Amino acid sequence: MTQMLNEMKKIIVLTLVTASAAAALAQTSTNTSSAAIAPPPKPKWQSSVSLGLTLTRGNSDTTLSTVKLLTSWKDAVDELAFGTDAAYGESGGVKNTESLHGFGQWNRLFDQNFYSYLRAEGLHDGISDVKYRALVGPGIGNYLLKQTNTSLAVEAGGSELFQRLGTNDTSFGALRLADRFEHRFAGYGARVWQRIEFLPEADNFENYIVNAEAGVEASIAKHLSLQTYVDDTYANEPAAGHLKNDVKLVSGIAYRF
Repeated sequence: MTQMLNEMKKIIVLTLVTASAAAALAQTSTNTSSAAIAPPPKPKWQSSVSLGLTLTRGNSDTTLSTVKLLTSWKDAVDELAFGTDAAYGESGGVKNTESLHGFGQWNRLFDQNFYSYLRAEGLHDGISDVKYRALVGPGIGNYLLKQTNTSLAVEAGGSELFQRLGTNDTSFGALRLADRFEHRFAGYGARVWQRIEFLPEADNFENYIVNAEAGVEASIAKHLSLQTYVDDTYANEPAAGHLKNDVKLVSGIAYRF
């Protein structure tokens, strides 16, 4: 009898040990599986605001102030980007810069590289006598490069363009060809970027607009950076009595959040 009780005790102890080990193994497996299938972190808005101010006094008396706000949001299938910028300048007490610009774009990705988009854009330029210029339209795009630190996308589509140049109101269908490039230097907190947009009238290629920007940025603190960029707008058929090309060279400080 005593031997039987000892054997039963051994079996009970062995059973409890085996059950405990199995429970621990199951818990570990569950945790591992949960970690393996844990959803990626939720996308968040990434934004920046930049301010630029150029003053000269003495033999020349000029002022140029700029402000730009950009924000974007991305997940596996959608990309949203919005931006607005304004500039005001004087030379010798005479206003020589007055512009307000904004855009919004929604990309819908079909795979990692190919997407469709819908874009809207507006501009007011008091010096060039562009009372307003608005564009809205769809298109398609493709990331030729989409790496951690480098991206290059090309886009093609159509837009309906509405504008008032001086006192003349016009509207027409326009084609749109564009590219966007950005490269970030890993470990240096610096980047370069470039974009260009070609907008010819669909029925008259002699009437076209080119918008371009190229710049460099270098980090000076966790959320602060210095940036310099060139902004160029070329309209082959400007308002009467105005030049075709407008170029701004802007240096300023940007805050990222």
